[in-house]
Amino acid sequence: MDLKQLEYMIKIAEENNITKASEKLFITQSALNQQLLKLEKELGTQLFVRSRTNWHPTQAGEIYIENAKKMVRIKKDTYNQINDLVDIKKGKLSIGLTPERGPEMFASIYPAFYKKYPNVKIEPIELPVKQQQHEISIGNLDIGFVTLQDYQKTNDEYIQIGLEEIILAVPKGHSLAHIGGKLGDLLPEISLDRFKNDTFALMQKGSTLREIYDKLTNAEDFNPYILLETRSCHNLYNMVAEGICCSIIPIAYAKQNSNVTYFLIKQKPVWEICASYKKGTYLSNPARDFIKIAGNYWSTKLNHPKGMSCNP
Repeated sequence: MDLKQLEYMIKIAEENNITKASEKLFITQSALNQQLLKLEKELGTQLFVRSRTNWHPTQAGEIYIENAKKMVRIKKDTYNQINDLVDIKKGKLSIGLTPERGPEMFASIYPAFYKKYPNVKIEPIELPVKQQQHEISIGNLDIGFVTLQDYQKTNDEYIQIGLEEIILAVPKGHSLAHIGGKLGDLLPEISLDRFKNDTFALMQKGSTLREIYDKLTNAEDFNPYILLETRSCHNLYNMVAEGICCSIIPIAYAKQNSNVTYFLIKQKPVWEICASYKKGTYLSNPARDFIKIAGNYWSTKLNHPKGMSCNP
């Protein structure tokens, strides 16, 4: 089989459109169509159901695409193993990053990686955790950097590179603010049901942090008014700092601020910062080193004096 032809068919299936696939592959639509027709003639059956807006695989196409992905992955794993064996520091890594904290981490760690691997091309891709998990499972991402709890993991591989507390942030004008603590101190513990009549800002539904919040509150008499749902933890913190409402945030987003007081939540929720990759695939030396550098970044960030309130 022609590996380039395999990649062409995979791209058509991913885009569900031959025009979009040809644009992504940087070849003409007619050239791509000729490759498809040639392959279908060879196999004696159609691989795609054609329509103006949606090309989708036939039953034969699904078999072809599934095995094509396996073969492309085998090729990549083979080249990575040989590159590592002879210490050829080249190749390509597709890296999944969560939209908010991911780019900040990448900007901090990429210079150190580049010094060691100037000929390894990095493709950073910003995706929410669940989308990263999907792309990893189908082989489209080499590594994904995600934050989640154990029950939110898929069957792929996870390397823990940090643990982060999830805490309660309260504006200074709140009636319970005086018993709260400052960032850097051992924070007092409190039950969320004491804030059931308050207003909250929360992450949007579908996010891993919102799932954790929902799990925390399922057993509690806790159903506060939700003023704001957002995709940004920075927004959550800023809403509290402006005295507008309370929020539950990862501790890395908390800041030393006289306008905000903090509590540990009774259940002491902690989530893992992980590097994830597809189960059964080979993790190259550049990939391992990228994960190691990321681990050093999070170790410094979470154990900085103004960071963690205590060791989780």
